Amino acid sequence: MAASSASLSGASASDLLRSSTSGFNGVPLRTLGKGKLVLKRRDFTVAAKLRKVKKHEYPWPANPDPNVKGGVLSHLSLFKPLKEKPKPVTLDFEKPLVDLQKKIIDVQKMANETGLDFSDQILSLENKYQQALKDLYTHLTPIQRVNIARHPNRPTFLDHVFNITEKFVELHGDRAGYDDPAIVTGLGTIDGRSYMFIGHQKGRNTKENIQRNFGMPTPHGYRKALRLMEYADHHGFPIVTFIDTPGAYADLKSEELGQGEAIAHNLRSMFGLKVPVISIVIGEGGSGGALAIGCANKLLMLENAVFYVASPEACAAILWKTAKASPKAAEKLKITATELCKLQIADGVIPEPLGGAHADPEWTSQQIKKAIKETMDELTKMNTEELLKHRMLKFRKIGGFQEGIPIDPKRKANMKKRDLSIAKIPDAELEVEVEKLKQQVLEAKESSPVPPKLDLDEMLKQLAREVGLEYSEAVKATGLTDSLLKLREEVSKANADSQIVDPLLKDKIEKLRVEFEQQLRAAPNYGRLQNKFKYLSELCKVKLLSDANKDNQAVTFKQELEKKVDNALSDPKIRETFEALKAEIKGAGASSASDLDDELKKKIVGFMIELKEVKEVKEVIENQIESLVNSSDDIKSKILQLKLELPKAGETPDSESNNRIGDFIFKKSSKIIMAILLRDMFW
Repeated sequence: MAASSASLSGASASDLLRSSTSGFNGVPLRTLGKGKLVLKRRDFTVAAKLRKVKKHEYPWPANPDPNVKGGVLSHLSLFKPLKEKPKPVTLDFEKPLVDLQKKIIDVQKMANETGLDFSDQILSLENKYQQALKDLYTHLTPIQRVNIARHPNRPTFLDHVFNITEKFVELHGDRAGYDDPAIVTGLGTIDGRSYMFIGHQKGRNTKENIQRNFGMPTPHGYRKALRLMEYADHHGFPIVTFIDTPGAYADLKSEELGQGEAIAHNLRSMFGLKVPVISIVIGEGGSGGALAIGCANKLLMLENAVFYVASPEACAAILWKTAKASPKAAEKLKITATELCKLQIADGVIPEPLGGAHADPEWTSQQIKKAIKETMDELTKMNTEELLKHRMLKFRKIGGFQEGIPIDPKRKANMKKRDLSIAKIPDAELEVEVEKLKQQVLEAKESSPVPPKLDLDEMLKQLAREVGLEYSEAVKATGLTDSLLKLREEVSKANADSQIVDPLLKDKIEKLRVEFEQQLRAAPNYGRLQNKFKYLSELCKVKLLSDANKDNQAVTFKQELEKKVDNALSDPKIRETFEALKAEIKGAGASSASDLDDELKKKIVGFMIELKEVKEVKEVIENQIESLVNSSDDIKSKILQLKLELPKAGETPDSESNNRIGDFIFKKSSKIIMAILLRDMFW
């Protein structure tokens, strides 16, 4: 490109001041003709250096190399395999398994060093290890499942996505100026079918955890997820969300940016998506942070995943004021996959290998892939209206309770008294016992003044229970159980109303009795019932005889006692003293022995000691004392001391013995002994 300029020489000032209507740049053309024109040239060039670059087929190459290091997806993504293998982490409840592993390693090392054959021992230890592993992971407690869900080596969202998809393209940004790394979104294909994948992404080491904010999204992350959900809804892509977060990030900045609003917006918008939505809990699902991408048609959970409204530690700190109660809180919260399926919050459980998902991530991913395909096949059969209604009803029924429907309690309390196990007595033995009791009663009637201790009442009770059981069995055999129960209800109702028994009810009772008697002979236990009823009747007769014998013995005993008292008072002098003492007691107006004064009490004791037949009276007193003070060991011991003092005194005790006996009676047990003495006097 060339440029030129003109310079003027030899022009006067007057010439320059002339009109320049026909000039050039204020210079008259006449002057231009006189002047000398000099032209200067300058060259200007622009150069660019081009370098060869590798051409990319964005976003995917037409024929990707399947043998590329780390796999095709990792090769094309920023999410690369870790350079160093993660260190094994042993949970507290897994320590017994680690000890067994160490034993196996030690035995193998010993076999290699010594050259001896320890194959049997190694095989035995390995079998023991596998059995212990199976027992442990099939009986995990809720808090143990929480620890497995938080395991540092547990596969993350992108690990599963790269294992189950043939192609995956990550999509970034919330279109508001930020891209939250804690939530990853992207399009992927499974068996040639496209899906929108959205999930929480945790880190695999400390560096990644800091980058991913430990899987706790900010409002930008939820807005990014919502943007991609609407994108999938517009293009008709089914949505699969993966939940693995302790909860939404709750710092001050997130609150300022509208954390609650972002979660609420997601909850509302997900119920309007016209495509199938599946949510899979692969780790821990914490509160609203998990639910913001979890309003799906189907909620699936890995076997050791947990889904909670508050972490066990937070719940324990609130309810029990200490985080150490987290095992109890985890059990009460019902946060495991099995419990949530019972509550109809989760719709299915995806199995994990023994040892957790980190023991075999590839196998776990394939189980997730299988569950996604089966569930999508079910949901794609629904039209849009059915899909929206299905999603609404899933959440509408959570926590629902309908009154009026009887529900069995989890803990049942049996309010009925436990039936006593009655050992049935054989007929032969029963007959022998009845005869023995008869004989004892007859012997007691003839000879013994004191009735013998018989097991008659106990035998009657047991036999009556057996007869009742035989009748119940006969009623069942005749098929009259329902009729009997119905009739019992009518009778009890009539008794409760305090009404006169209806003649119709009497007729029903009589008809049932007649029908039962007619069918009773056909009952299989009729023979046993007849024998036991006969023995019961005989025992009742024996009981009546025994009671009559007791009454006769009581009358005889009273007569003998009166005879002894009369004999003791046969001496006129003693009779006179007795009558005077009796009149004095009546004149005192005492209602009981305790109301008598000490002087009168001493007179009574002195009179008793003066009796000639002191031994016979003493026996009567002892018998009465034993019957009244049988419940007190202390009084028994005092009465025994009195028995020992009376024989020592003899018929004519000295003043010292008299004072000792009187003092013992009135200071230690005056009330009881005086009552007995007075009763014997006025029998």
